[in-house]
Amino acid sequence: MYMQDEYKIDSHKLIYHPQRVGEWLSACGEWQKEKNIFPIYLEVSPISYCNHRCIFCALDFVNQAESETCTSKTSQIDFKVLSSAVDEWAILGIKSIMFAGEGEPALYPKLPQILDLCTTKKIDTSLTTNFVPVNKNRIENFVKNCKWIKISVAAGDAKTYAKLQGTTEKDFYLLIENIKYALEFKNANKYKCSIGMQIILLPENIKSVIDLARIASKLEVDYLVVKPYSQHPLSKNCEYKNINYQDKIYFELYQDLQKYSNEKFKVIYRYETIKRYNANNENYNNTNFTKRYKTCLSVPFFWSYISSSGDVLGCSNWFNDQKFCYGNINENSFAEIWQADRRRESIEYIKTKLNVENCRQNCRMDNINLYLWELQNPHEHVNFI
Repeated sequence: MYMQDEYKIDSHKLIYHPQRVGEWLSACGEWQKEKNIFPIYLEVSPISYCNHRCIFCALDFVNQAESETCTSKTSQIDFKVLSSAVDEWAILGIKSIMFAGEGEPALYPKLPQILDLCTTKKIDTSLTTNFVPVNKNRIENFVKNCKWIKISVAAGDAKTYAKLQGTTEKDFYLLIENIKYALEFKNANKYKCSIGMQIILLPENIKSVIDLARIASKLEVDYLVVKPYSQHPLSKNCEYKNINYQDKIYFELYQDLQKYSNEKFKVIYRYETIKRYNANNENYNNTNFTKRYKTCLSVPFFWSYISSSGDVLGCSNWFNDQKFCYGNINENSFAEIWQADRRRESIEYIKTKLNVENCRQNCRMDNINLYLWELQNPHEHVNFI
Protein backbone atom coordinates (compact mmCIF):
# COMPACT_ATOMS: atom_id res chain seq x y z
CA MET A 1 0.00 0.00 0.00
CA TYR A 2 2.78 2.43 0.89
CA MET A 3 5.36 1.41 -1.75
CA GLN A 4 4.53 4.49 -3.86
CA ASP A 5 7.47 6.39 -5.30
CA GLU A 6 6.39 9.92 -4.38
CA TYR A 7 9.91 11.22 -5.08
CA LYS A 8 9.75 9.79 -8.64
CA ILE A 9 13.10 8.09 -8.08
CA ASP A 10 12.04 5.28 -10.43
CA SER A 11 10.62 7.75 -12.95
CA HIS A 12 11.65 11.31 -13.91
CA LYS A 13 10.86 14.93 -13.09
CA LEU A 14 11.45 16.66 -16.41
CA ILE A 15 7.67 17.01 -16.76
CA TYR A 16 7.90 19.81 -14.18
CA HIS A 17 10.07 21.93 -16.48
CA PRO A 18 7.81 22.54 -19.50
CA GLN A 19 9.36 25.91 -20.36
CA ARG A 20 12.88 24.48 -20.73
CA VAL A 21 11.55 21.47 -22.63
CA GLY A 22 9.59 23.81 -24.91
CA GLU A 23 12.75 25.79 -25.63
CA TRP A 24 14.52 22.55 -26.53
CA LEU A 25 11.71 21.43 -28.84
CA SER A 26 11.72 24.72 -30.73
CA ALA A 27 15.52 24.73 -31.00
CA CYS A 28 16.12 21.13 -32.13
CA GLY A 29 18.71 21.07 -34.89
CA GLU A 30 19.51 24.79 -34.72
CA TRP A 31 22.84 25.22 -32.95
CA GLN A 32 22.43 28.99 -32.50
CA LYS A 33 19.41 28.24 -30.31
CA GLU A 34 20.60 24.92 -28.86
CA LYS A 35 23.81 26.39 -27.43
CA ASN A 36 21.77 28.68 -25.18
CA ILE A 37 19.82 25.84 -23.53
CA PHE A 38 21.72 25.35 -20.28
CA PRO A 39 21.27 22.34 -17.98
CA ILE A 40 18.58 22.14 -15.33
CA TYR A 41 20.66 19.81 -13.17
CA LEU A 42 24.38 19.21 -12.55
CA GLU A 43 26.19 16.39 -10.86
CA VAL A 44 29.41 17.66 -9.31
CA SER A 45 32.24 15.47 -8.07
CA PRO A 46 34.26 17.82 -5.85
CA ILE A 47 36.88 15.21 -4.88
CA SER A 48 38.05 11.87 -6.25
CA TYR A 49 39.09 10.22 -2.99
CA CYS A 50 36.79 7.94 -0.99
CA ASN A 51 37.13 6.58 2.53
CA HIS A 52 35.53 3.28 1.46
CA ARG A 53 36.45 0.75 -1.21
CA CYS A 54 33.07 -0.69 -2.17
CA ILE A 55 33.55 -3.90 -4.16
CA PHE A 56 30.57 -2.94 -6.36
CA CYS A 57 31.70 0.66 -7.01
CA ALA A 58 30.77 1.74 -10.54
CA LEU A 59 33.72 4.14 -10.63
CA ASP A 60 36.36 1.77 -9.29
CA PHE A 61 38.54 2.68 -12.26
CA VAL A 62 38.99 6.20 -10.80
CA ASN A 63 40.34 5.34 -7.38
CA GLN A 64 41.52 1.74 -7.71
CA ALA A 65 45.18 2.77 -7.37
CA GLU A 66 44.56 4.83 -4.23
CA SER A 67 44.94 3.27 -0.80
CA GLU A 68 43.47 4.32 2.53
CA THR A 69 46.71 6.09 3.42
CA CYS A 70 47.87 7.41 0.04
CA THR A 71 46.02 10.39 -1.36
CA SER A 72 48.74 11.59 -3.72
CA LYS A 73 46.55 10.82 -6.73
CA THR A 74 43.51 12.56 -5.29
CA SER A 75 42.09 15.34 -7.40
CA GLN A 76 39.68 18.00 -6.20
CA ILE A 77 38.16 21.14 -7.60
CA ASP A 78 39.81 24.30 -6.30
CA PHE A 79 37.47 26.12 -3.91
CA LYS A 80 37.77 29.46 -5.72
CA VAL A 81 37.08 27.82 -9.07
CA LEU A 82 34.03 25.99 -7.73
CA SER A 83 32.72 29.11 -5.96
CA SER A 84 33.04 31.12 -9.15
CA ALA A 85 31.28 28.36 -11.07
CA VAL A 86 28.36 28.37 -8.61
CA ASP A 87 27.98 32.13 -9.11
CA GLU A 88 27.84 31.60 -12.87
CA TRP A 89 25.48 28.61 -12.69
CA ALA A 90 22.98 30.71 -10.78
CA ILE A 91 23.03 33.36 -13.51
CA LEU A 92 22.63 30.71 -16.23
CA GLY A 93 19.48 29.33 -14.60
CA ILE A 94 20.83 26.00 -13.37
CA LYS A 95 18.37 24.87 -10.75
CA SER A 96 20.02 22.03 -8.86
CA ILE A 97 23.32 20.34 -8.04
CA MET A 98 23.91 16.87 -6.67
CA PHE A 99 27.29 16.48 -4.99
CA ALA A 100 28.44 12.91 -5.54
CA GLY A 101 30.70 11.43 -8.19
CA GLU A 102 34.07 9.71 -8.20
CA GLY A 103 34.77 10.00 -4.47
CA GLU A 104 33.03 10.75 -1.19
CA PRO A 105 31.81 14.38 -1.46
CA ALA A 106 31.69 14.83 2.32
CA LEU A 107 35.51 14.65 2.27
CA TYR A 108 35.71 17.86 0.25
CA PRO A 109 37.08 20.27 2.88
CA LYS A 110 34.93 23.29 2.01
CA LEU A 111 31.73 21.54 1.00
CA PRO A 112 29.77 23.38 3.77
CA GLN A 113 30.82 26.75 2.34
CA ILE A 114 29.83 25.67 -1.16
CA LEU A 115 26.42 24.51 0.09
CA ASP A 116 25.94 27.84 1.89
CA LEU A 117 26.75 29.66 -1.35
CA CYS A 118 24.33 27.53 -3.37
CA THR A 119 21.56 28.27 -0.89
CA THR A 120 22.30 31.99 -1.10
CA LYS A 121 22.17 31.77 -4.90
CA LYS A 122 18.89 29.80 -4.74
CA ILE A 123 20.34 26.66 -6.30
CA ASP A 124 18.87 23.48 -4.82
CA THR A 125 21.48 21.04 -3.53
CA SER A 126 21.60 17.37 -2.63
CA LEU A 127 24.19 14.92 -1.42
CA THR A 128 24.84 11.25 -2.17
CA THR A 129 27.19 9.98 0.51
CA ASN A 130 28.26 7.07 2.68
CA PHE A 131 27.78 9.54 5.58
CA VAL A 132 30.65 8.17 7.67
CA PRO A 133 33.36 10.90 7.47
CA VAL A 134 31.19 13.64 8.98
CA ASN A 135 30.97 15.42 12.32
CA LYS A 136 28.04 17.22 13.94
CA ASN A 137 28.92 20.59 12.42
CA ARG A 138 29.02 19.17 8.90
CA ILE A 139 25.83 17.19 9.46
CA GLU A 140 24.02 20.34 10.58
CA ASN A 141 25.23 22.25 7.54
CA PHE A 142 24.18 19.46 5.16
CA VAL A 143 20.72 19.13 6.66
CA LYS A 144 20.19 22.91 6.75
CA ASN A 145 21.14 23.39 3.10
CA CYS A 146 20.27 20.24 1.17
CA LYS A 147 16.89 19.34 -0.29
CA TRP A 148 17.79 15.70 0.18
CA ILE A 149 20.57 13.47 1.44
CA LYS A 150 20.75 9.94 0.10
CA ILE A 151 22.95 7.62 2.15
CA SER A 152 24.51 4.55 0.53
CA VAL A 153 24.33 1.51 2.80
CA ALA A 154 25.37 -1.87 1.43
CA ALA A 155 23.71 -4.03 4.08
CA GLY A 156 21.62 -4.12 7.22
CA ASP A 157 24.28 -5.81 9.37
CA ALA A 158 27.80 -4.70 10.23
CA LYS A 159 29.65 -7.76 8.92
CA THR A 160 28.13 -7.71 5.43
CA TYR A 161 28.33 -3.91 5.30
CA ALA A 162 32.06 -3.95 6.07
CA LYS A 163 32.74 -6.65 3.49
CA LEU A 164 30.83 -4.97 0.68
CA GLN A 165 31.94 -1.39 1.41
CA GLY A 166 35.58 -2.24 2.00
CA THR A 167 35.73 -0.86 5.51
CA THR A 168 35.43 -1.90 9.17
CA GLU A 169 32.34 -2.96 11.08
CA LYS A 170 32.88 0.09 13.30
CA ASP A 171 31.81 2.31 10.41
CA PHE A 172 28.38 0.68 10.32
CA TYR A 173 27.62 1.74 13.89
CA LEU A 174 29.13 5.18 13.32
CA LEU A 175 26.86 5.56 10.29
CA ILE A 176 23.74 4.76 12.34
CA GLU A 177 24.72 7.33 14.97
CA ASN A 178 25.31 9.96 12.28
CA ILE A 179 21.88 9.29 10.78
CA LYS A 180 20.26 9.52 14.21
CA TYR A 181 21.86 12.91 14.81
CA ALA A 182 20.89 14.18 11.36
CA LEU A 183 17.25 13.24 11.99
CA GLU A 184 17.26 14.77 15.48
CA PHE A 185 18.69 18.03 14.14
CA LYS A 186 16.27 18.07 11.21
CA ASN A 187 13.22 17.48 13.37
CA ALA A 188 14.28 19.90 16.11
CA ASN A 189 14.72 22.71 13.59
CA LYS A 190 11.87 21.64 11.26
CA TYR A 191 14.09 21.51 8.21
CA LYS A 192 12.59 19.96 5.10
CA CYS A 193 15.63 17.98 3.99
CA SER A 194 14.59 14.46 2.97
CA ILE A 195 16.97 11.92 4.47
CA GLY A 196 16.94 8.54 2.80
CA MET A 197 19.00 5.38 2.49
CA GLN A 198 19.86 3.37 -0.60
CA ILE A 199 20.98 -0.21 -1.09
CA ILE A 200 22.10 -1.95 -4.28
CA LEU A 201 20.76 -5.50 -4.55
CA LEU A 202 23.59 -8.04 -4.62
CA PRO A 203 23.74 -11.77 -3.94
CA GLU A 204 25.76 -11.12 -0.76
CA ASN A 205 23.23 -8.70 0.80
CA ILE A 206 19.88 -10.12 -0.34
CA LYS A 207 19.27 -11.62 3.11
CA SER A 208 20.26 -8.36 4.79
CA VAL A 209 17.84 -6.03 2.98
CA ILE A 210 14.99 -6.78 5.39
CA ASP A 211 17.31 -5.98 8.32
CA LEU A 212 18.11 -2.64 6.72
CA ALA A 213 14.42 -1.91 6.11
CA ARG A 214 13.74 -2.66 9.76
CA ILE A 215 16.54 -0.31 10.87
CA ALA A 216 15.46 2.44 8.46
CA SER A 217 11.84 2.21 9.58
CA LYS A 218 12.83 2.37 13.24
CA LEU A 219 15.08 5.37 12.61
CA GLU A 220 12.20 6.99 10.66
CA VAL A 221 14.27 8.10 7.72
CA ASP A 222 12.06 9.25 4.88
CA TYR A 223 12.72 6.34 2.57
CA LEU A 224 14.82 3.33 1.66
CA VAL A 225 15.60 2.85 -2.03
CA VAL A 226 16.22 -0.73 -3.14
CA LYS A 227 17.77 -0.76 -6.62
CA PRO A 228 19.52 -3.18 -8.99
CA TYR A 229 23.21 -3.14 -9.79
CA SER A 230 24.23 -1.40 -13.01
CA GLN A 231 27.52 -2.31 -14.68
CA HIS A 232 29.61 0.69 -15.70
CA PRO A 233 31.41 -0.07 -18.99
CA LEU A 234 34.71 1.19 -17.55
CA SER A 235 34.45 -0.68 -14.26
CA LYS A 236 37.22 -3.20 -13.58
CA ASN A 237 34.88 -5.43 -11.58
CA CYS A 238 32.54 -7.55 -13.71
CA GLU A 239 31.48 -9.97 -10.98
CA TYR A 240 27.92 -8.61 -10.87
CA LYS A 241 27.48 -7.94 -14.57
CA ASN A 242 24.88 -10.66 -15.13
CA ILE A 243 22.89 -10.80 -11.90
CA ASN A 244 19.61 -12.64 -12.46
CA TYR A 245 16.98 -10.34 -10.99
CA GLN A 246 14.31 -12.66 -12.38
CA ASP A 247 15.01 -15.13 -9.61
CA LYS A 248 11.95 -15.56 -7.40
CA ILE A 249 13.90 -14.47 -4.32
CA TYR A 250 13.76 -10.88 -5.60
CA PHE A 251 10.00 -10.99 -6.05
CA GLU A 252 9.61 -12.47 -2.58
CA LEU A 253 11.79 -9.66 -1.22
CA TYR A 254 9.54 -7.10 -2.93
CA GLN A 255 6.52 -8.61 -1.18
CA ASP A 256 8.24 -8.85 2.21
CA LEU A 257 9.37 -5.22 2.09
CA GLN A 258 5.86 -3.86 1.72
CA LYS A 259 5.01 -4.37 5.38
CA TYR A 260 7.75 -1.95 6.46
CA SER A 261 6.35 1.04 4.58
CA ASN A 262 4.00 3.34 6.44
CA GLU A 263 2.85 6.97 6.36
CA LYS A 264 6.21 8.23 7.66
CA PHE A 265 8.61 5.82 5.96
CA LYS A 266 8.57 4.46 2.41
CA VAL A 267 10.37 1.55 0.83
CA ILE A 268 10.99 2.44 -2.81
CA TYR A 269 11.66 -0.84 -4.57
CA ARG A 270 12.79 0.13 -8.06
CA TYR A 271 10.55 -2.33 -9.82
CA GLU A 272 10.47 -0.53 -13.18
CA THR A 273 14.26 -0.28 -13.23
CA ILE A 274 14.58 -3.98 -12.44
CA LYS A 275 12.18 -4.78 -15.28
CA ARG A 276 14.35 -2.79 -17.68
CA TYR A 277 17.45 -4.54 -16.36
CA ASN A 278 15.93 -7.94 -17.05
CA ALA A 279 14.82 -6.84 -20.52
CA ASN A 280 18.32 -5.56 -21.33
CA ASN A 281 20.22 -8.57 -20.07
CA GLU A 282 20.94 -10.81 -23.05
CA ASN A 283 21.28 -13.84 -20.77
CA TYR A 284 17.50 -13.88 -20.39
CA ASN A 285 16.51 -13.00 -23.96
CA ASN A 286 17.19 -14.54 -27.34
CA THR A 287 17.72 -11.11 -28.86
CA ASN A 288 19.15 -7.90 -27.47
CA PHE A 289 16.66 -5.44 -26.09
CA THR A 290 16.19 -2.45 -28.40
CA LYS A 291 15.68 0.85 -26.62
CA ARG A 292 12.47 2.69 -27.33
CA TYR A 293 14.36 5.75 -28.53
CA LYS A 294 17.03 6.08 -31.21
CA THR A 295 19.39 8.59 -29.65
CA CYS A 296 20.23 10.20 -26.31
CA LEU A 297 18.40 13.51 -26.06
CA SER A 298 18.74 14.42 -22.39
CA VAL A 299 22.50 14.43 -21.85
CA PRO A 300 23.42 17.18 -24.36
CA PHE A 301 20.85 19.65 -23.01
CA PHE A 302 19.44 19.04 -19.54
CA TRP A 303 22.25 17.51 -17.50
CA SER A 304 26.01 17.69 -17.13
CA TYR A 305 28.70 16.13 -14.99
CA ILE A 306 31.62 18.09 -13.49
CA SER A 307 34.53 15.81 -12.60
CA SER A 308 36.94 16.30 -9.70
CA SER A 309 39.53 17.53 -12.20
CA GLY A 310 37.11 20.18 -13.49
CA ASP A 311 36.13 18.52 -16.76
CA VAL A 312 32.63 19.32 -18.01
CA LEU A 313 31.31 16.02 -19.32
CA GLY A 314 28.26 15.23 -21.38
CA CYS A 315 27.98 11.73 -19.95
CA SER A 316 29.59 9.96 -17.01
CA ASN A 317 29.10 6.66 -18.82
CA TRP A 318 31.79 7.65 -21.34
CA PHE A 319 34.03 9.09 -18.66
CA ASN A 320 37.34 8.78 -20.53
CA ASP A 321 36.02 9.50 -24.02
CA GLN A 322 37.08 12.97 -25.17
CA LYS A 323 34.06 13.16 -27.49
CA PHE A 324 31.96 13.69 -24.37
CA CYS A 325 34.26 16.24 -22.72
CA TYR A 326 33.28 19.83 -23.54
CA GLY A 327 36.07 21.61 -21.66
CA ASN A 328 37.35 22.36 -18.16
CA ILE A 329 36.16 24.95 -15.63
CA ASN A 330 39.77 25.59 -14.59
CA GLU A 331 40.39 27.00 -18.06
CA ASN A 332 37.11 28.57 -19.22
CA SER A 333 33.77 29.73 -17.87
CA PHE A 334 30.90 27.25 -17.97
CA ALA A 335 29.03 29.34 -20.54
CA GLU A 336 32.07 29.42 -22.83
CA ILE A 337 32.42 25.66 -22.53
CA TRP A 338 28.72 24.98 -23.06
CA GLN A 339 28.48 27.20 -26.14
CA ALA A 340 31.72 26.09 -27.80
CA ASP A 341 32.03 24.05 -30.99
CA ARG A 342 33.39 21.15 -28.96
CA ARG A 343 29.96 20.58 -27.44
CA ARG A 344 28.24 21.05 -30.82
CA GLU A 345 30.50 18.33 -32.26
CA SER A 346 29.65 16.06 -29.34
CA ILE A 347 25.91 16.55 -29.95
CA GLU A 348 26.40 15.72 -33.61
CA TYR A 349 28.32 12.58 -32.68
CA ILE A 350 25.54 11.48 -30.32
CA LYS A 351 22.92 12.07 -33.00
CA THR A 352 24.70 10.31 -35.83
CA LYS A 353 27.13 7.74 -34.46
CA LEU A 354 26.34 6.80 -30.87
CA ASN A 355 24.52 3.49 -30.59
CA VAL A 356 22.40 3.88 -27.46
CA GLU A 357 22.12 0.11 -27.16
CA ASN A 358 25.75 0.21 -26.02
CA CYS A 359 24.97 2.68 -23.24
CA ARG A 360 24.87 1.70 -19.60
CA GLN A 361 21.92 -0.42 -18.54
CA ASN A 362 19.41 1.54 -16.48
CA CYS A 363 20.98 4.90 -17.20
CA ARG A 364 19.27 7.46 -14.98
CA MET A 365 18.29 9.37 -18.13
CA ASP A 366 16.47 6.42 -19.68
CA ASN A 367 12.94 7.58 -18.77
CA ILE A 368 13.76 11.15 -19.74
CA ASN A 369 15.06 10.04 -23.12
CA LEU A 370 11.86 8.11 -23.76
CA TYR A 371 9.78 11.15 -22.78
CA LEU A 372 11.76 13.49 -25.03
CA TRP A 373 11.74 11.01 -27.93
CA GLU A 374 7.96 10.74 -27.79
CA LEU A 375 7.64 14.53 -27.74
CA GLN A 376 9.89 14.81 -30.77
CA ASN A 377 8.30 11.81 -32.54
CA PRO A 378 4.61 11.87 -31.50
CA HIS A 379 2.18 9.11 -32.37
CA GLU A 380 -0.35 10.10 -35.02
CA HIS A 381 -3.27 9.86 -32.55
CA VAL A 382 -1.92 12.21 -29.84
CA ASN A 383 -4.71 14.75 -30.34
CA PHE A 384 -7.24 12.26 -28.99
CA ILE A 385 -6.41 13.11 -25.40
